[in-house]
Amino acid sequence: MDEKKHHGSYGKPGGRSSYGGTRRAVVLGGIGGGGRYEPPRKRTKKSNFIGNIERGGAPDVVHTPRAAAVSSHASAASSPRAFSSSYSSSSPRSSTSRGSSVGGRRGGFSQGGGGGGGRMQMRSKTRNPGENIDVNRFVSRAVVVAEEKVYSPTHQFADLKIETKLKENIAKKGYIIPTAIQDQAIPEILKGRDLIGIANTGEGKTAAFLVPLINKMMLNPDSRVLVIVPTRELALQIDEEFMAFSRGLGIYSVLLVGGTSMGAQIERLRRRVRMVIGTPGRLKDLVERGELRLAEYDNLVLDEADRMLDMGFIVDIKFLIEKMPKERHTLFFSATFSREIEDLAHRMLREPIRISVKKQDTAKNVEQDIVRFREKGQKFDMLCDFLRKAEFNKVLVFGRTKHGVEKLGRDLTHAGFRATSIHGNKTQPQRQRALKDFKEDRVQILVATDVAARGLDIPNVSHVINYEVPGSYDDYVHRIGRTGRAGKAGSALTFVEG
Repeated sequence: MDEKKHHGSYGKPGGRSSYGGTRRAVVLGGIGGGGRYEPPRKRTKKSNFIGNIERGGAPDVVHTPRAAAVSSHASAASSPRAFSSSYSSSSPRSSTSRGSSVGGRRGGFSQGGGGGGGRMQMRSKTRNPGENIDVNRFVSRAVVVAEEKVYSPTHQFADLKIETKLKENIAKKGYIIPTAIQDQAIPEILKGRDLIGIANTGEGKTAAFLVPLINKMMLNPDSRVLVIVPTRELALQIDEEFMAFSRGLGIYSVLLVGGTSMGAQIERLRRRVRMVIGTPGRLKDLVERGELRLAEYDNLVLDEADRMLDMGFIVDIKFLIEKMPKERHTLFFSATFSREIEDLAHRMLREPIRISVKKQDTAKNVEQDIVRFREKGQKFDMLCDFLRKAEFNKVLVFGRTKHGVEKLGRDLTHAGFRATSIHGNKTQPQRQRALKDFKEDRVQILVATDVAARGLDIPNVSHVINYEVPGSYDDYVHRIGRTGRAGKAGSALTFVEG
């Protein structure tokens, strides 16, 4: 996981682009004829996708203004309109999808015949998560926390008050200038301060807590660390970072996650390792079996605490914390800081220092667009048309369910693409192999669920495709945050039926 650079955050507050035009989406006509593209009355900018599927070609991508992001507490801008190229045996009709109120729920869609007024058709129930969310607002709204302050790093790793051998390992990884979270957090953690760190994934927070805690273990042979994370993939990434920083220091770790042999984990745990990295469920199992004695661990790190609460781990987390010493060093990292997160932090930490490097502009480097399809059978064909384009060289595709992700991965492979998938039903070795293949460009496409992809730091992702609509605006922000990193441009496409 590369944490050497400041990873770019996303766009400026507001609902309109920097060009002054409102973000719009284009509906692609039905395969085989009848479809036509009806332009808006007032043209502000060329549309993103020119519907030529009915002519046998692939959808074209045209560079357009970047969508801006706004705070979750701010008013949303006018939602973009989607202009239909519907096909019918009778006279063509255009369908306009309009945004809902600021609450974010979509009440229905209007249908107008010819040039007349439309009628509203309301959906009676929600069949799938995110079904009634106004996806048009995805390209102009993102959930973020208020920016605390702007900070530029003032140190180099060579200047930090840490052991020489640790500095050498850091230098071998090519780290010279700390990121903002590293520059602020490491000195405070070295002082023994409890800490709340608010930062996006990819800001370098892993090194921010590993470096000072490894230094502490070098100075104190009795010191031990417990790191709790929401997913196996994030645990694996942290363990890989730890092994690089601790090489040759005689300090060892164990990875305690589901999907792998508990017997092998217990055997390694009995070797008196000093760094435990795990997910809440497996950690709780091992505590209840008497194999993991948390009273011996004087340092606690909760990484992506907001996601762990979203996933329902709060009871397990409280169980684990109760088993630890009250006099401990606690570090708490989260991408957001809701009231629930604040309450949890208040119970866990003692006079913590709060550091935030959360960026207000959350889509600056990401082009965000909507692709509309008319028929279920058309959706997969359209996806394949995009993936055949040369610029779609490293693509992360999101599905909603484990079964759907597995099926889509197989279908893409059968269609001739180099594709793989990760989800909760795969074993840990299978997930590790899929991630390794994607990172090392042995496959072009990784299909994933939201949970499996949470916290992943994969460099050079060219495109994120929301094949299934996200369940919330927060999920949307986390999805598109996998691209447009480290100052590089990225693109995010959301497939929508209608």
